[in-house]
Amino acid sequence: MVSFAWFALLSSQTLMHAQTRPAASEPTSVVASNTPAIASGAYVGEEACRSCHKAEFREFHKTVHARIPAKEGHVAGCEVCHGPGKAHSDAEEAAHGDDAATAAANKLVFSFRGSPRENWERCQQCHTSSHEQSEFERSTHARHGVGCNECHATHLVEAARDPNRHTLDGAQATFFSVPNLGAEVRWLNSSLLKESQPKLCNECHANVVAQFALPNHHPVPEGAMKCTDCHSPHGADGNRSMLREAGYESCVRCHVEKRGPFVFEHASVRVMGCTSCHTPHGTINKFLMVKREQRFLCLSCHVAPQAANTPHSRLSFQTSGDCTRCHVSIHGSNFDVDYTH
Repeated sequence: MVSFAWFALLSSQTLMHAQTRPAASEPTSVVASNTPAIASGAYVGEEACRSCHKAEFREFHKTVHARIPAKEGHVAGCEVCHGPGKAHSDAEEAAHGDDAATAAANKLVFSFRGSPRENWERCQQCHTSSHEQSEFERSTHARHGVGCNECHATHLVEAARDPNRHTLDGAQATFFSVPNLGAEVRWLNSSLLKESQPKLCNECHANVVAQFALPNHHPVPEGAMKCTDCHSPHGADGNRSMLREAGYESCVRCHVEKRGPFVFEHASVRVMGCTSCHTPHGTINKFLMVKREQRFLCLSCHVAPQAANTPHSRLSFQTSGDCTRCHVSIHGSNFDVDYTH
């Protein structure tokens, strides 16, 4: 009985100090808004679109968008997003292959070549039911002119892929690459993204690619994590880094042993978050620390000789070694600072 209790105690302590892998991102709830009613002859139906746009029609009907039920007398299919298509269809038929007339006909339907705001406002006709997506207007992406169609493709055809796009991939992405399941399978199972993560994010965030190439980094290039495990691309209540959770909550989703609660907590974790000491994307320093030596990192805050948070004067602090020789529970402890050793 005693041995069983001892084993249970050891097991509980092991679980308490275990680090978890990021959980799968839960899909946001989406409720399709009421599609416009067919009040005039401006709509032609998706079969008219199919006669010219066969590839787009085929790919579109593999997605959840094509399965949205429409009420009787309401618009369905392509014209929900692209708008009334009769004028465009009639002009295309009248063009008879003339390039100038065809170009003019293309302007008679919304083809997501407008401003970023015009593009994402079309998507938000339906995608406003979840709190995450409703915050997109205040997100960093929206402020920098990035629309939904920059990352997502409603119908993944060659025309949707920009041949001039260049991506930066580190060596880890090559060494630890997972088997390619096919672009279409990946697209249908990853929120209709044009490319996989982090390849898609790397197209703009080249500075982060360089950080992930450093020796110590989170395993994003290896495929064990995704950018969206920590960040919310659609906005997060004005969070500067678009983190899914505020403060240190994003980190303790995986680093559960750092969550606590503790009787004595490290104030910088609660106030400034984990990034006050750690660089999340990558660094040459161990433990992803922002400074190479631990003691210099501690002394960047615990600097005043007579302050309450600096029990040793700087002159009496030993010239070698780290603060964690004595203060081992730097993230939080149930013991006073004088008894951590």
